[in-house]
Amino acid sequence: MFNTGKKLPLRFSPWRATAAGVLLLTMGLTTMAAREVTVEELKARLASASARDRPRLCVEIAALQLTAAEKFYANGDDQKGGAALNEVAAFCESARDSSIQSGKRLKQTEIAVRQMARKLTDLKFSLTRDEQSAVQGTLDRLQRVRDDLLAAMFPKG
Repeated sequence: MFNTGKKLPLRFSPWRATAAGVLLLTMGLTTMAAREVTVEELKARLASASARDRPRLCVEIAALQLTAAEKFYANGDDQKGGAALNEVAAFCESARDSSIQSGKRLKQTEIAVRQMARKLTDLKFSLTRDEQSAVQGTLDRLQRVRDDLLAAMFPKG
């Protein structure tokens, strides 16, 4: 505050250095996490992901593609919207296959697919009759994915 001309001695403390390092690392990681991950980056990660991580990555990609499809349909670009919907269904099917194969994340995958199906239902009713067929096809595929996941979670007999 006031400059008296005296210099305060700086004491080096390993605890202070460690605390400062942890603070800087946390700030860096927070900044990196705040940046949105693109579909291409997730697809690149998916190629080298373990069987345990594949369902989560596939669901993330499908969710991003669903958001993109909603934007495409809102802007009147039906072809790009339909292509994005095909990727939503394809990655949900891939998530299902990976979940069943690894036996991991079955419940989380089913919940995520159910939430996407709800969003698609809302999207479907906001479109014209001609545009609804692509959305209905994707909804049918997602329902088969959910059925398969539920059958894997609760086998009969």
